[in-house]
Amino acid sequence: MTVIVLENAPARLRGRLAVWMLEIRAGVYVGRVSPKVREMLWENVLAGIEDGNAVMVWDTPTDSGFSFRTHGPNRRMPADFDGMTLVSFLPVEGSDENSV
Repeated sequence: MTVIVLENAPARLRGRLAVWMLEIRAGVYVGRVSPKVREMLWENVLAGIEDGNAVMVWDTPTDSGFSFRTHGPNRRMPADFDGMTLVSFLPVEGSDENSV
């Protein structure tokens, strides 16, 4: 299964994804597509996202059972940790990292 989540995406990109996948919530697309189609869809996301952001998740035979890609501004960033991809958080803009 493949899942793509868009935030602040243009309507034309959302419409293009809806041709290939089911939009189960606003900006959330799910489907079972081949790796070739998955790559084509991600290229369309990159070309059409403009100022928005996106994440794509798909099944893989890894320890976690999935892989993912992100694009655009977001506090959550992929981080490799001994071969496993985890998510790190960037500090909130304007906050003091040392304050509790």
